[in-house]
Amino acid sequence: MKRFLLRRVLLAFLTLWLLTGVVFFASHALPGNVAQKVLGPFADPEGVKQLNHELGTDRPIPQQYVTWIAKTVRLDFGRSLNYDRPVTEKLRPALGYSARLALFAFVLVVPISIAGGIIAAMKRGRFLDRFITVAGLSAAVVPEFVWGVLLVLVFGVKLHWLPVPGLAPPGSSVFSQYKHLLMPALCLVFVLFGYIARITRAGVIEAIDADYTRTAALKGLTSGQVVVRHVLRNALVPTIAVVATQLGYLLGGLIAVEYLFNYPGLGQLLLNAVKKRDFPLLQAAVLVSGTVYVVATFAADLLYMVLNPRLRQGATS
Repeated sequence: MKRFLLRRVLLAFLTLWLLTGVVFFASHALPGNVAQKVLGPFADPEGVKQLNHELGTDRPIPQQYVTWIAKTVRLDFGRSLNYDRPVTEKLRPALGYSARLALFAFVLVVPISIAGGIIAAMKRGRFLDRFITVAGLSAAVVPEFVWGVLLVLVFGVKLHWLPVPGLAPPGSSVFSQYKHLLMPALCLVFVLFGYIARITRAGVIEAIDADYTRTAALKGLTSGQVVVRHVLRNALVPTIAVVATQLGYLLGGLIAVEYLFNYPGLGQLLLNAVKKRDFPLLQAAVLVSGTVYVVATFAADLLYMVLNPRLRQGATS
């Protein structure tokens, strides 16, 4: 177990280090001059040159990377070029908004998807199984922003049941805040439902066909007792691990949804940083998103190890 944890921790740090390199060098590959973008298209060339020198963007790229890494290790992300404020002042509230939306979508999609997968497995080969499977796969291939447009047109414009902006006005009640979040969250529910439900269905079918399930039935247990005590207990282990990884995706993959619903989360902040060539903000936002995903994946692996005794035995052998 210790060897497994050490290997996963080292792999996580290696992933983050590679991510820092990709983020830094990819952001500097964007066309345009940073100082020119900050000062405007009609700025004096001498002023542009001086600002580039002050920002350090006229130095060699490897030297800039080493300086950035040294500051990032101390959680010093610098100042935003566009907002002229510390990056953390912009990053912290955006991360909080994205976390709220991601957790709301997570709370909606997990029970619905697991229930759908269980029902599909229990009705294997019947109409309900085919309907859930086909509907889930069809919904998963449609991008989030397409679902968003459809929801806005139907529930926001046509029926006026839900507000279009994702952020409720200041002073709104808790009910009103989550009413504004419902359409953005549903976009993510539609995309993730088929994936989680399919994993759950496969796990339940495998558990139903296992020897221990037949043994439990031969002992005289009712079908309900067999399902609860043996089938679900073993079938949901891979589902739980897969679900844990989706939290990282929900927090880091919301750019299109946040932009569509004008929601001031991490995705919206990242998009604005790309438009403005705000290197410090862009690098910090991508690094935070990647860190969340790496941590979520590590937690999923650890949870899978804890819930699966066979993997624990394999790790210690």
